Parts: sequence; structure tokens; C-alpha cells
Amino acid sequence: MGIVLIGVQWGDEGKGKMTDFLADQVDAVVRYQGGANAGHTIVIGRHEYRLNLVPSGILTGKLSIIGNGVVLDPELLLQELGDLQEQGHDPALLKISDAAHVIMPYHKILDAVEDELRGAKRLGTTGRGIGPAYRDKAARWGIRVADLANAGTFSDRIRGAMERVNAVLQHVHDRDPLDPEEVIDTYLQYAEEIQPHICNGPAMINDLLDDGNRVLFEGAQGTMLDVDHGSYPFVTSSNPTSGGACVGAGVAPSRIKEVIGVAKAYVTRVGDGPLPTQMTGDLGEKMRIRGNEYGTATGRPRRCGWLDAVILRHAARLNGLTGLCLTKLDVLSGIEELKIAVAYRHKNRRLEHFPRDPEVLEDLQIEYISLPGWTENISGVRRLADLPEAAQYYVDTVSDLAGVPVNYLSVGPARNQTIECESL
Repeated sequence: MGIVLIGVQWGDEGKGKMTDFLADQVDAVVRYQGGANAGHTIVIGRHEYRLNLVPSGILTGKLSIIGNGVVLDPELLLQELGDLQEQGHDPALLKISDAAHVIMPYHKILDAVEDELRGAKRLGTTGRGIGPAYRDKAARWGIRVADLANAGTFSDRIRGAMERVNAVLQHVHDRDPLDPEEVIDTYLQYAEEIQPHICNGPAMINDLLDDGNRVLFEGAQGTMLDVDHGSYPFVTSSNPTSGGACVGAGVAPSRIKEVIGVAKAYVTRVGDGPLPTQMTGDLGEKMRIRGNEYGTATGRPRRCGWLDAVILRHAARLNGLTGLCLTKLDVLSGIEELKIAVAYRHKNRRLEHFPRDPEVLEDLQIEYISLPGWTENISGVRRLADLPEAAQYYVDTVSDLAGVPVNYLSVGPARNQTIECESL
């Protein structure tokens, strides 16, 4: 049985915590897209783990697979595995699809210089080479893990690729060229270290499903950062949506039986791009501080806004959500009046769908509903019925607006601060 766990906003919804929570109910966890630009923060007891590439299932001793849809930074991956081993986790549980593409040093350089060229219209990328790596993949210049594992093939492909890249660096960006032999030596060392982890990803995942195992597919980022269906061009370079799980892991759509969407009880966004319900003034700063809204991968501050039911409905339909997990409900405690956006308005026209036109996005009015807040500290609540009435009403309203049942609530960062409303 395949279960997809996906963010339904602009990322940072708490997918890492929920992957960790659900890992007890599955046999393997697969990361299916993105790269080290995504960060998952997981709190277990007194320990806080920050994972960028390794699937969260490794913390519960589950087989953890990096799928073919991921772009892999081997240097960061090996650092992460070393840290996990020091903390008592078994690195042998990690498997890497040989069809995953590899981020090279020139991808990071190009990521930074190309975003600088956009000037005031820069995207605010993480500079970790994600976009250029996916571009090379689509242009068939990419280096795959299978290439990295073959010294002769890898060396030939790198020399060919870097002849092109160095010409661009020198003549377009006025940058010094990179030494291909130095890159080859460094990456062949990485190849030797990751060799025991390499596998045929789709074959392994499908074998697990054939044998009746439950497999959790873990996405990075969120629906509104999907390159096809998000707030383009302020998006990532892959498909975090549920369809991306099939392509990025190598499984058929019929394998997916549940799609659980993760949404914050409000919205946040790191980097540039539209955020229609963005809070201004003291309240936005208060939410950032209370919610510790800083990027796991970069530390950049996130902008905060009221929950947006327009994008929630968009995500529910696009991903075929069967359930929701609502996170950080505790952060809303103490706010007298809560708001949820139910529609947009532009020039007296009511919009119930997220607009594609950038000029429309810049001139939106938001139609809100208001709900009563609550003053109680709910971080210790473990049953839905024990929440304040106003909090229960908020959860019910979110479910009604999304058209999807809320299966889980998170009232704090720790694993045990999770309320299970309805089991999978």
C-alpha cells in the first residue's frame, strides 16, 4: 500500500514531523523529489534532528530510499549520514536510486549568479544548485548516480559537461573556470563512500509493495511550489504534488491508496513570491517568533499569513487528498480573532481559484471569514475533545472549507504532541 504525504501550501508545513510520526505504521519511507533545498526538523525527546536529504523514516529504524526524482548533493548527504551515525542511527538503512541525478559544483555557482541577474525580480533560491541540476536533467546533460558509480563513464561525461559549463562561466558570467580533474577526483571519492547504498530504486520500491509492505512517499516543499501547478515562477524545479510521487519513485498511480496533505494552521513562505494573506506589522512578527518560522535549510525568516482556503481547495483537488494533518495549531493560541481567506477579489470580480496572472496577484483583495480565538495553552492536549471549543470549531471549519477530513493535529514540535483524529 502506498501512502503519499505532501505539503499543501508553500512548504515548511511540518511534513518531516508527520513522516516521523507515521513511520511507525509503515515499512519503508521514500523521498521522491527535491534536493538539499528542503529541510525537515524532527524533535524526539530532547533531540532535534534537521534532515535535508535523508528520508525521515531512518529515525525510526525504517528502510529509507532516495528516489530517482531527487537531485542528490553527495557531499551534504555524507555529512548528514555521518551525523546520524554519531547519534546512533544505522546508515545502512539508506538506499539511493541509481537513476537519481547528482548536483555538481557548477550547479551551485550557476544557481547563485543566475538569480543575481534577475535583479529586482530574483526568485530567492537557496543557491544549492537545485534548479540548474534539474535543467541539466531535462536537457540530457545530467550526471546520474549510476554514472557516478562508474569511474570511466563519469570522467568522460564530466569532461564533456564542464567544457560547456566553463565556457558559460567565463564568457557569460565572467567567472573563473572550474578544474574538471579536481571535480572528478572529489566526486569519485564520494562515489566510493555511497556505493553500498546504491540500488535500483523503482525495482526495490515495487518489490516492497508487491510483498504487501506499506510504503510512505515523502515529498519536499509544497503544492504551491510545484513547477507546473504552483505560484510560477516563484516555485521549485520539480513536482512536489502527489503525481510527482509516481514519477519520482517509479511506481504506478494505482499503487497510491492514501494522500495525506499537511497544512499549517496559518501559512508561511520563505523567499520571494506572492503570499496573498500575508500579515503585516506586529502580528506577522509575533507569529514568526512564536512559530519559530525560519527555514531549516537556510535559516531565512519566513513570511506569515492567515490560513488560505483558496490554495487549500486547490491542493485538495490537485493531489486527490484523502485526509489532512493540521500543524502548529498551538501557535494560534492567544489571538483574539482568527481569519481564514475564502476567496479573492480583483476589480469587483470574485475569484475562488489561485490566479496565474502576476498583475492580478499584485492587486488582490482578500475575502476573509472571522472565527473566535482561544487563550488556553493547548500544547499538552492529546485528544480532540479536550481542545477548547473555539479550537475545535477552527479545525471543523478548515475541514469543511477544504472538503477533506482532518486526520491529525499537531500542537507542538515533539513526536508525542500529535492528536490522531482518525487513523489511516
